[in-house]
Amino acid sequence: MIHRSDENALSRTLARHPRALGGDTLRSTGSAAFSLSDQVLNNRTQDGAESVQQLGIRRKPEWLRAKMPGGEGYLRLKSIIDEHKLHTVCQEASCPNMGECWSRGTATIMILGDTCTRSCGFCNVKTGRPPLLDLDEPRRVAASLKLLGLKHVVITSVNRDELPDGGAAIWAETIHRVHEACPKMSVEVLVGDFCGDRAAIQVVCDARPEIISHNLETVRRMHAAVRPQAKYERSLDVLSIFKASGLVTKTGIMVGIGERDDEVLEVLDDIQTASRADVITIGQYLQPTRNHLPIDRWVHPETFNRFKVEALARGFRVCESGPMVRSSYHAEEQALRLEEPPAHSL
Repeated sequence: MIHRSDENALSRTLARHPRALGGDTLRSTGSAAFSLSDQVLNNRTQDGAESVQQLGIRRKPEWLRAKMPGGEGYLRLKSIIDEHKLHTVCQEASCPNMGECWSRGTATIMILGDTCTRSCGFCNVKTGRPPLLDLDEPRRVAASLKLLGLKHVVITSVNRDELPDGGAAIWAETIHRVHEACPKMSVEVLVGDFCGDRAAIQVVCDARPEIISHNLETVRRMHAAVRPQAKYERSLDVLSIFKASGLVTKTGIMVGIGERDDEVLEVLDDIQTASRADVITIGQYLQPTRNHLPIDRWVHPETFNRFKVEALARGFRVCESGPMVRSSYHAEEQALRLEEPPAHSL
């Protein structure tokens, strides 16, 4: 049952994002050292009509080209996902690599529903009050992955801050069921911060995924503006718990949202100091809609190459760095590279 107050809250969310998208940049857990709020325009008038003042989505450079969805592999994967009533971050977050990945039979499964309790200004997943918890979801995820016959899978989720454990129990059950159904498949999970609840984080760690990931997303200076319900130090602490549990640890950031290159290098240092993480992904921020934070710059491929050199020099075993890179992009190849002996030089 949904209470009247909850209905009103949902109505306000949908009014703010007519297509049920994320991106409420006005909420914050504290004062921000840097704010992008004045760059985000209100795109709708009070009567719901489109405003003439709209924040334009900047034209993409030549090096940003995505494959259009289609083909036999794409259709087969879509059929399995639809049949088992699953969500994927590929669809919900409008990932530009969906056509390429799905054609290869690779998708990132998203559990705990499709509605996030947070409202990060960069994310296209819808925000609001989630429906009741789907307790059958872990079984369906395992059944669908068994059909796919993959060597490696990435599973992520929305944030469920309204749950006492943030969804940790569902996370653990999903990992266990996938391991049972697909014993030859390695499981990579991309989780939230569970509001810093160490017991909840440990529940997921104890399920022993082959790779566990949590994204910092941006530099320290911009964190309060870009991830208003998250905290930079808390995310570093989450990574440290992963590593202390003996797990292969991964994280990711995006660039082009207002940070400086020297701040990117500072993030690399902070991550290594906190956790000695094994893998990092660095990709170009793409503004999903006019309701989201604006793109500050297009980062050139040569700069991404430099970020990779700097990351490997700091101790990351694998760095995936490029304009089209996302958290789970080429995740299977990353897992294979982790099995290789560490390189002493590039």
